[in-house]
Amino acid sequence: QVQLVESGGGLVQAGGSLRLSCAASGRTFSTMGWFRQAPGKEREFVAASLWSGSVTSYANAVKGRFTISRDNAKNTVYLQMNSLKPEDTAVYYCAAGSGGRDGSRADEYNYWGRGTQVTVSS
Repeated sequence: QVQLVESGGGLVQAGGSLRLSCAASGRTFSTMGWFRQAPGKEREFVAASLWSGSVTSYANAVKGRFTISRDNAKNTVYLQMNSLKPEDTAVYYCAAGSGGRDGSRADEYNYWGRGTQVTVSS
């Protein structure tokens, strides 16, 4: 049975940093990514790690501030978030799948975590 378990969310002041982790169990995945959903908004792409980590992609809103990485031995993907802004406040979801494109579309993923709350105060 596949499970994705996120951790590392919390409350941080603007300009601060957080690191999210997502541990996968049950199988390995070519593509792992992060999405987020703010209150009243649709879920949006944040970052993806493709081809077992050899390629990464980012949403423009986080490029230069967030870094996605993965430890294939631990079957875990990370999201290092620096220079956080209040508009980064959202529930962050880990996703995993076989990929197929650039990792930015939700339909590229077969499995989702339950999410972890990130709140950035101004």
